[in-house]
Amino acid sequence: QLQLVESGGGLVQPGGSLRLSCAASGFTLDFYAIGWFRQAPGKEREGVLCISSSGGSTRYADSVKGRATISRDNAENTVYLQMNSLKPEDTAVYYCAAALVSCEANALRYDYWGQGTQVTVSS
Repeated sequence: QLQLVESGGGLVQPGGSLRLSCAASGFTLDFYAIGWFRQAPGKEREGVLCISSSGGSTRYADSVKGRATISRDNAENTVYLQMNSLKPEDTAVYYCAAALVSCEANALRYDYWGQGTQVTVSS
């Protein structure tokens, strides 16, 4: 069964950091672009960052500029989203998704999705 599983979410204080993981099972991520998306209550899902199969990254959310990085470990079949200096407005469910082509801002272009991990930034 092809599956993406996110982990690493939780409750963190403003200014804190989290590293989210996206692990694949049933297929290899080597040839996929992996995007991180997030959806806050009452808001549309938005793209955050994406990493191509060759390792190049694309940022979709200006609000995370300078605070978030994306990386991949193909040996572990896992992609990571490191978020620093977290703000309350970063609170959302974070999803990873795999696209066989290239990084896309359009969520409809992604083939596989994880179930999401909740990130809550609050004091």
